[in-house]
Amino acid sequence: MSKDILNLEPALLWKNFYSLTQIPRPSKHEDKVRDFLYQFGKDLGLETIKDEVGNVIICKPATPGMENRKGVVLQGHMDMVPQKNNDTNHDFEKDPIETYIDNGWVKAKGTTLGADNGMGVAAAMAVLESKDLQHGPIEVFITTDEETGMTGAMGVKAGVLKGDILLNLDTEEEGELYIGCAGGTNGNFTFHVKSAAVPMAVDAFKLVVTGLKGGHSGVDIHLERGNSIKVLTRVLHEGSKHFGLRIASLEGGSLRNAIPREASAYIVIPVEHKNAFTSVVASLEKIIKKELSAVEPTMKIILTPTEKPASLLDEVSQANIINALYACPNGVIRMSNEMPGLVETSINIGVLKTNKDMVVGQTLLRSSVDTAKVDLENMVDAVFTMARADIVFDGHYPGWKPNPDSEILGIMLGLYKKMFNKEPLVKAIHAGLECGILGGPYPNWDMISVGPTIVNPHSPDEKTEIASVNKFWDYLVETLKNIPTK
Repeated sequence: MSKDILNLEPALLWKNFYSLTQIPRPSKHEDKVRDFLYQFGKDLGLETIKDEVGNVIICKPATPGMENRKGVVLQGHMDMVPQKNNDTNHDFEKDPIETYIDNGWVKAKGTTLGADNGMGVAAAMAVLESKDLQHGPIEVFITTDEETGMTGAMGVKAGVLKGDILLNLDTEEEGELYIGCAGGTNGNFTFHVKSAAVPMAVDAFKLVVTGLKGGHSGVDIHLERGNSIKVLTRVLHEGSKHFGLRIASLEGGSLRNAIPREASAYIVIPVEHKNAFTSVVASLEKIIKKELSAVEPTMKIILTPTEKPASLLDEVSQANIINALYACPNGVIRMSNEMPGLVETSINIGVLKTNKDMVVGQTLLRSSVDTAKVDLENMVDAVFTMARADIVFDGHYPGWKPNPDSEILGIMLGLYKKMFNKEPLVKAIHAGLECGILGGPYPNWDMISVGPTIVNPHSPDEKTEIASVNKFWDYLVETLKNIPTK
C-alpha cells in the first residue's frame, strides 16, 4: 500500500485524507468511518456527537481573541461513490483505496479515489487538529449518505448547530466559489415480466457495451458522454426489430448519480439471423463510435457467444422495456438562461437490473428550476406509464438559490484577489449540494461552497490536483481568520 501522499503538503490535510482512504466508506456502509470520525473528535478532547441519523458533529472553541466572530460550520460528507474498473478486484466494504501520485495528481488504482468528499472532510479534520490557526467558533458537520439520498442532510434538526456561516467543502474546481445548486429527484421504474421458453433454433450471446468514460451525472452531464444503457438499448432495438432478438436479462450501471460506463444483455438470436446481426452490431459500433468520437474514443460493443439461458423475458415486456428506454430522455434537457454555460435541467438513466420477475432501474432528474423538474418528472412518468411500468419518484431535494449579496461571499472574493492576484469565478453548479437542504432548518445561514480541483468524480478516473489542494487549504485558513464579528 503506497503512502506517498503522506509526504505532501499541507501535511495535516494529507495525513487525514490518507486515513480516510484506509477506511471503507461507500454510501449506506459508513459505520466504520462514522466511528473513526467520532473517535477523532473525542481524542482531540472536543465536544463530539453522533446524531440520530448518523451525522457527526465536532465543535472547536474560538482561539483566544476570536470569540466575538460569527460561528462557522465546516461541512462535508463521509461517504464516497464506489466505482471500479471491471478488471479491478476491490471490495468497497472491506478494502482500502490504493492511491498513487502521477504528474501532479493523486489518483487511485482502478477505483474511485474518494476525494469527493474526502478532501473536504480531511480539510475540516485538519482545522480541528491544528494548534496554530486563528478562527472563531467552529463546528465540523460531517453528513452521512450524501451520494445516494442526502439522508444525513435531510435528517438534521433545527437548533443543533449554532453557527452563522456554512462553508460547504464539496465542490471540485479550485478558484470557483459556488453560491447555488440544482435540486433533484429519483425516478424509479419497475417492469413486471413473465418468463418465456427459449426456442430451439437460436444461438445465445452476451452483448456488452464498454469502454465509456462515465462520470458525475451532474458535474459532467454537459460533456455529452455516452450512456451505456442508452447505447445498449439502441442495439437491442435494432436486433429485436429486424432479427428476432430476444432478451434473457439486462444489466447496466450501479448508481443513479453516475453516468453508466458499462451495460450488458444476455440475448438469443435465431440461427438464420446470427451472421446478419453480428454484422449489424459491428456496423452500429462504428456508427456510434463516430457519433461520440470527440468524447468516447474507446467505446466498444462486444458480442460473445455463450450458453443458452434457462428462459427469456416475455415478448410484450421486452417490447415495452426497449421502447421505454429508447424513448426516455437522457442528458442535458435545457441550459440556463440566467447563467451562461450552466445546465438548468438534465436526466441520467443510471441503473438497469434484472431481478427474477422484474426489470428495474433508476434515473436521476436535476434542475435549478423546480417547475422544470416537475415538467421533466411528468415526461418520464408518461414514457414509463405508456410502457406499462410502475414509476415512483422519491428522494426529492431542493436546489440552493444564489444570494449575490452574501456577506461571506464579499469577504472571500476580496481574500482570493489579494492572495492569488486574480478574481475567483462565482458560479452555481448542476449537482446536488447539501446546502439547499440545510437551508431549510437553517434559513439564517450565509452559505458558500469551495474545494480543490477534482476531475472525473464518481468514476475510476477520479483524481485531485495536488497544487490546488495547497491553494484550497491556504484560502480556507485565511477565510477562517477573516470571519466577521457577530
